[in-house]
This record gives sequence, C-alpha cells and structure tokens, in this order.
Amino acid sequence: MKTPLARTRLAALAVLTLLLAACSQDLGPEPAPGASPSETAGVQAAKGPAPAPFDTGQPVKIALVQNSGAGDYFQQWTNGARQQASALKIDMQVYDAQADNARQATDMQTAIGSGVKAIIVDHGQSDTMCPLINDALDAGIAVVIYDVEISACAPKAVETAQNDADLARLILGKMATDVGKGQPVGYVNVLGIAPLDRRHAVWEKAVAENGWDQRFFVGKFTNAVATDNAQLVDAALKATPGISAIFAPYDELTKGTVSAVRQNGREGEIKIYGVDISAADIEIMTAPGSPWVATATTDPNAIGAAVVRTTALELAKALTSREVVFPGTLVTQEFLLEKQIKNLAELRKAIPELNMTTVSTADWIPVVSF
Repeated sequence: MKTPLARTRLAALAVLTLLLAACSQDLGPEPAPGASPSETAGVQAAKGPAPAPFDTGQPVKIALVQNSGAGDYFQQWTNGARQQASALKIDMQVYDAQADNARQATDMQTAIGSGVKAIIVDHGQSDTMCPLINDALDAGIAVVIYDVEISACAPKAVETAQNDADLARLILGKMATDVGKGQPVGYVNVLGIAPLDRRHAVWEKAVAENGWDQRFFVGKFTNAVATDNAQLVDAALKATPGISAIFAPYDELTKGTVSAVRQNGREGEIKIYGVDISAADIEIMTAPGSPWVATATTDPNAIGAAVVRTTALELAKALTSREVVFPGTLVTQEFLLEKQIKNLAELRKAIPELNMTTVSTADWIPVVSF
C-alpha cells in the first residue's frame, strides 16, 4: 500500500511528466551564434596520451537522453555538455523528451540501438528509466545518470548529481543567520523530484532546528513554472501576514516567489532564499529593492561539462566510484552588488571554483571552462 507521501510524490511526478515546459528542439539546444562569454568555453589542453577508446583518432559516439524542463538551466547544462564533448572529440547525439516521459523512454530505446558506447541520462523518472538503463548496461553500454534516483534499481550505472543536501544547508544556514529562530516562514517546492526531495529533507531539519513557523507550503510544475507559482505564492501571501522569509529551492520557483512578493508590495519585509543561478537570476537579485537575498548554486554549464568528463572516464575504465557529487557555493545579493557582477562570466571570474575544472578529470582530458 502506498503511503500518503508516496501518493503525493507519484502525483507530483505525473504533473511533471505532463506539464513541465520544453526548453529546446528535438535534438537539444545548439550553442547560439555569437554566444556571450558566459556561454562559450575556453579549453585547457590535455597533457597526456588518451587511453582507449579515445586513442584511435576517430570520434567516440555517445548519446544524451534528456528530459528538459522550464527555465534556462537545461540550456546552459546542455551547452556545457556539448562543448566538453567537442573538446574530447565525442560525437554526442542529443535526444530531448521535453517533459514527455513516454518519449524519453522511446528515446532511450533508440539510443540503445544506435551503436553508441555510452548514454548519459539527464533527468527523468526512475520508474520508467531504470529498466531501460539496465537494458543498456546489459548491452555493454556505459550509462551515466544525472539527477535521477537510480541507486536502488540500477546500481551498476554511474550516478552524478549536485550535492543537493549541501546546497540546501548552505542557503538555509544563511537564512537562519539572517532571520533568526522562531520566525514565521513560507515554503515553495514540489515533492517527487529527486533533487527537490533531497533539499526538502534538509528544509524539514532546518525548520525543526530553528523553530520556524511554516505558515504555507505551495508549489507546482506547469508549462510556465515562474508565472504559475507566482499566482500560488500571491494567494498564500494574501492569506498569510507577517512572513519573514521564504525558501524556494529551484530558481524558477524563486522567480515566481519574487514576483509575488513584489506584487504584494512586501519587498521590505520578506527575504527570499533560492537555489541555482543564471544571468536572469543575477539581474533579479541585483535589481533595486530585490527581496532575493541569497542563492546556493553550481554553474549548470560546468555541471554539463563535468558529466561528459565523468562519462569519458567511465569509458576509459578510469572511474573509481559509482557516484560523483558536484559541490556548490553560496552567492549573496550583497556579494553580487559589492563586486558589481552582472552576468555569469563575471561571477565565474569572482568565484573560479564554479568552473569545477578539477572535478572528473585526468591529464588526457581537455577541460572546458566558461
């Protein structure tokens, strides 16, 4: 029998499958002509001879089987993956199901039969993807996962993810310092999605440890996450006076929360804490009077590149762990304003560790940095 939480998660997954917005075309987003410096990689040259299968001079074929969602996170992630693949002379076929779970399953079946040496699975539902991941592994294809919960059902695959618990601890530690204990707070999130579930677990601990009074919990995925969640938060704010802070641990949710707080004229009384960053997020955080005071983040371009490097290491039989976790960092509104940071290129210059150039690498891998 499914527990109420399990039913809630299944419902959330169903909503995600049916409604999450598409970000790209069928084969995934190509880097835009005349891309800005924040989107274009530099390459640190390899210093050693490449092992098999990268030593033949011929491109190594892999597939990226993606299930993209709303916002520019996926565009940046795929941009990083493409550029790292190009540096490694990898021929990467990109399939993007665009929030269609059945289509992702079909894409995975196509990729398995396409003669690739490896498949990267970026997001998706574990119930659907795990059997197909195991089919690929049984066919001798290396599989690397990003942000799909597969540890119990496909343990032979390589699992990669942001350190979501650490991201949540970073941002909630900042929130606790700023607002103190026993404060009335709001929460915007959706259960049933692996990274958001991991952040939710940390939120529950933070609420208990700080004695926060959670006055509302809203959130949903639609084809316009920020816009539709702005309406939910707007209704919650109208019904809930006295909120001191809101945690919205995905930047599209954070954007919607910012919009609702502004619409209600409560910028001066409510602080907002998010996860993830983009050029658009930086613009919102640094706008005059913005209530979005901090975010915990990785650089999605660097994450996409690191996942491709992880795949290369797996193909070269040089990966020593079945799990690779990417560290995050805290970015505050105060820091952005003090450093006059206006885009991701300037942020990376100020926080070089966002490039993650020492993660999942070897002397034979040319490493992209953004």
